[in-house]
Amino acid sequence: MTGAGLRDGSAGDHRRPGVLRRLYDWVLGWADTRWGVPALVLLAFAEASVFPIPPDPLLIALCLGAPGRSFRIAGWATLASVAGGIGGYAIGAGAWSALGDFFFASVPGVTPEAFAAVQGLYDRWDFRAVFLAGLTPIPYKIFALSAGVFAINFPVFVMASVLSRALRFCLLAGLIWRFGTPVTRFIDRYFGLLTLLFGILLLLGFVLVGWLL
Repeated sequence: MTGAGLRDGSAGDHRRPGVLRRLYDWVLGWADTRWGVPALVLLAFAEASVFPIPPDPLLIALCLGAPGRSFRIAGWATLASVAGGIGGYAIGAGAWSALGDFFFASVPGVTPEAFAAVQGLYDRWDFRAVFLAGLTPIPYKIFALSAGVFAINFPVFVMASVLSRALRFCLLAGLIWRFGTPVTRFIDRYFGLLTLLFGILLLLGFVLVGWLL
């Protein structure tokens, strides 16, 4: 199954708004070309700060086309996403006064209200807030940009980003490597719900550990 197969096979895709649907199909179209992996790298980098479509659908399509290279492809996606997150951190730290209005007006999910909520999460959860954003459908770009704005400890931000992005992408790659096509439709349709549930369970685990200690 290629990018075309994923576009046709996911029932959830038909509920997307028109513009996002076309953008989603355009992203998947790269899986059918020899530029698939470079496109994934650029997408993972851009999604960490400005682009609205996550790299996961393209990652799934590429892994299906080359199951033996699934973990290598996931590794490239991880490195690019973390680099994009660092770029977002740099924008927040050094250029937010000049570019903040642009992001609020142009980048989906980046709003003053979201930033205020994220600041509260950082004050309480620090590492765990970034980790959850990198793992779940919570927009990672908001956390990357706001981490720079609020001067979150940079090594903590990078460590949380590496661990969460690697876990997210390698989990997808591992499922495809192990089970192949049968699991793909399920992942593509319910990915957001699955990762959100996993993130909730992980957060509850952190709370339990903190309570026990």
